[in-house]
Amino acid sequence: MSRPIRKIMVYIDGSEQSITAAQYAIVLAKTLGSELYALYVVDTRALAELVKSHIFLDSEQDEYRRDLEGDATRYLNHVRELARRKGVAVTTEKSSGAVNVEIKNKVAEFGIDLLVIGDIPQIRSRRDELYNRFRSRCLSQRVKTGYGTSTRPWTKRKAAYGIDRSD
Repeated sequence: MSRPIRKIMVYIDGSEQSITAAQYAIVLAKTLGSELYALYVVDTRALAELVKSHIFLDSEQDEYRRDLEGDATRYLNHVRELARRKGVAVTTEKSSGAVNVEIKNKVAEFGIDLLVIGDIPQIRSRRDELYNRFRSRCLSQRVKTGYGTSTRPWTKRKAAYGIDRSD
């Protein structure tokens, strides 16, 4: 009797839920003796929407894309390390494009039997989704003010334009 699940793919997006999904996929691959693939997709469609919406300039798009590609490498390396600790080999794949299209293409390309995805967030409008992606990346950066380093994280862009919030 052949194994029903020979190839497992886990989609990684950097969220806590996707790392939990990766841990589950690693244990499942070890238990079933399956091949494991980890996929991270750099969402270039979202980047194009940010430029189109005038949230980013073209030059900022390039910088943001490089940041996202760096994130992809870090998260895939993290999954590779988690798998190594459990004695599971993992093939990592970084792709660019629309997330849903790239996942579908990679599942077909590798002949995946099981796709593991972390909890999907509540569906919002495209505008809200783009804003939240942009905001979550920018709020993690600290900005230097005239009074020293601020304890409040604001974007470089706000600092460059002299925008200050005191709330």
